Amino acid sequence: MVNTLKLPVGIDSFEKIRRNGFYYIDKTNLIEQILMNWGEVTLFTRPRRFGKTLNMSMLKSFFEIGADVSLFEGLYIAKNKELCDAYMGKYPVIFLTLKGVEGLTFADAKRMLGTILANEMDRHYYLKTSDALTDEDKAYFAKMLTGTDENIEDSIRKLSQLLYKHHGKKAVIIIDEYDVPLDKAYQNGYYCEMVSLIRGLFGQALKTNDYLQFAFLTGCLRVSKESIFTGLNNFKVLSIMDSRFDEQFGFTDDEVKKLLASYGLASHFPETKEWYDGYHFGNADVYCPWDVINYVDELNYDQTVEPQDYWSNSSGNAIVRRLIDKADVQTKDEIERLIVGECIEKELSQELTYDELDKNIGNLWSVLFTTGYLTKQGRTADGKIRLAIPNKEIKNLFIKKIREWFRDTSANDGKRLEEFCNAFLEKNTEKIEQLFGEYLWNTISIRDTAVAKEKKENFYHGILLGLLGYKANWLIKSNAESGTGYSDILVEVPNNRTGIVIELKYAGNGDLDAACAEALKQMEEKSYVDKLKQDGMRNFIKYGIACFKKDCRVVIAG
Repeated sequence: MVNTLKLPVGIDSFEKIRRNGFYYIDKTNLIEQILMNWGEVTLFTRPRRFGKTLNMSMLKSFFEIGADVSLFEGLYIAKNKELCDAYMGKYPVIFLTLKGVEGLTFADAKRMLGTILANEMDRHYYLKTSDALTDEDKAYFAKMLTGTDENIEDSIRKLSQLLYKHHGKKAVIIIDEYDVPLDKAYQNGYYCEMVSLIRGLFGQALKTNDYLQFAFLTGCLRVSKESIFTGLNNFKVLSIMDSRFDEQFGFTDDEVKKLLASYGLASHFPETKEWYDGYHFGNADVYCPWDVINYVDELNYDQTVEPQDYWSNSSGNAIVRRLIDKADVQTKDEIERLIVGECIEKELSQELTYDELDKNIGNLWSVLFTTGYLTKQGRTADGKIRLAIPNKEIKNLFIKKIREWFRDTSANDGKRLEEFCNAFLEKNTEKIEQLFGEYLWNTISIRDTAVAKEKKENFYHGILLGLLGYKANWLIKSNAESGTGYSDILVEVPNNRTGIVIELKYAGNGDLDAACAEALKQMEEKSYVDKLKQDGMRNFIKYGIACFKKDCRVVIAG
């Protein structure tokens, strides 16, 4: 029978998923692993959209006083009765997600942080009337409830102290997406102020806090200890390189197969794997949960739907564009190799500060790795990491950013673009070949050997369309029906009623002349000029253009 459970698209509350009939992939083994490998402060670094918030919500539901045992019925952790009896529902919990701490100014961001802290205070509103608290404690708590940013650095530690006085138990502190405020601060120009604030907040809560049982943090980057976690000696970092907890963030092959089969979609496993698998955390191979859940949700309504790029649509991808903008000749070649499916070898830094990201290309490679745009395919003998693009979704993201970069950079070169476009009217094949060749050499080629010849042609087709699009008063048609087929590019120049036909071929064997001859023959046989005649053009120019890697040949019909 096909599963009737709803799919939790965009839902990161464990309690909501378990109470409201949503499909849940059991990650409660994380609880057992945490308690068997105990650390006072643990940081999990994983890319976005890999279930960090949901796992932290699950920890909150397990540890917090008053825990609902029924939420865990039938799950892995419930089998360990001794551990559940010892730890479930035994601690006050402070749960904060910092993903909403942002603003154009430091004051705005600090105000947002104050609001988030106040909301967590409000969740413990019972402290306001607690008999275990002094009048001074209650007055202080009432002030914290207002969200004022006065003494914000001590707010988490102070709340844990008040919780200890009320419950007689030390607090579990959970801070999700700890590095988002730093990222936003770096983007908006108040990084130093935010570092100082977060350092003070974490120092009080995690380093000098006598009321802390243990703490869990999540984020994308392991920000340098000297920057944020100064003096924090009780600190365990579990990154994507660590084999511990490697299957607890992301879906495994078996979990994806089971999910698809549950909804009668087992036949869609191959494309799900091609598009959304490929990440290597520790010793585990995992899929991006966000992508898989979204794709299965769409398939559930329409089994003809194609895989999509859900990753890009969920947030910005500025880090890829920054790499492309900074790319020198070597880096461009490395990006081309990645898109082909090859690996590149890099020394990576796992500890960075945000203000170091743009200091050199090496730091950007490190961030692309830790944020999931690249994945590990082993190590070299000298300790370098072999990096690869994980899957089809991320490869398409790189290609999209390369096209955006090419469009933006070429648009700034008006004089050369004018010369290039006019060469088509002047029948100057040498000039077309020279300038088009220069553009090909200066761009990042998408020379994917694994795709069909037609898709390779699409890459060159797209570049040529972008260049010709500089002429705002020219009418340019791509793959327009003309004669008995579809021409690659038709150009109509209204002021002198000239029509240009361009047929582009990829010379897979490197024979550019033969590919040009094939292009000219095809446009004659299929009468591509007919559409231009119908549109009132009176003068006609026909070009065959062949490309192979970064070389091109241009031939005009006699």
